[in-house]
Amino acid sequence: MNINADYSLRVVINHHDLPWIPSPESVVERRMLERQGEEVAKATSIVRYKPGSKFQSHHHEFGEEIFVLDGTFSDETGNYHAGTYIMNPPGSSHAPFSEFGCTLFVKLRHLGPDHVVREVIDTTIAPWYQGLVDGLNVMPLMQQGSGSTLVRWAPQTYFNPHRHYGGEEIFVVDGVFEDEHGRYPAGSWIRSPHMSLHKPFSKEGCTIFVKTGHLLD
Repeated sequence: MNINADYSLRVVINHHDLPWIPSPESVVERRMLERQGEEVAKATSIVRYKPGSKFQSHHHEFGEEIFVLDGTFSDETGNYHAGTYIMNPPGSSHAPFSEFGCTLFVKLRHLGPDHVVREVIDTTIAPWYQGLVDGLNVMPLMQQGSGSTLVRWAPQTYFNPHRHYGGEEIFVVDGVFEDEHGRYPAGSWIRSPHMSLHKPFSKEGCTIFVKTGHLLD
């Protein structure tokens, strides 16, 4: 199964416009943003756990990134509320579940040998750092390899035009993100190819999950 698998193409999707697709475990549903493969796939998805959902323990050969959008996600290592970022490195395994239900932004099989140690960040209490322009704050989410970052835009923040070597992926967590190509409310996923150019801004303010440099494959 290939969904938005051509990294040379720009893709814009609001996940709220997509249907929920049941997984083989019927208590879990997915909205597929990109996918290369069948059940074992390199994929980016919105995943919804119904209350009482449980997975058997499983192995992540090429790792996993999770950002909890709502509810509480759990595995044998703990409970993770909305705003938690988890990086499970290649070769890790876990048995996830959700007692009361949750919604996740999930990236599978995107990590490499630089990602060795599991990382967990509670973004509701982790520090923000000043960005390159006034009104922009950043929170690094991954300390190993090519990392992911949370970026917070104050209302009326404008950034300089720039290109992205290795491409850029954005998920809008809240607010409205914009550039010269369009307006992207919460729930939007934007994937821009290698060396793409844009001039981003936010009139209303927003928080975005950003990953760069990983779209050369």
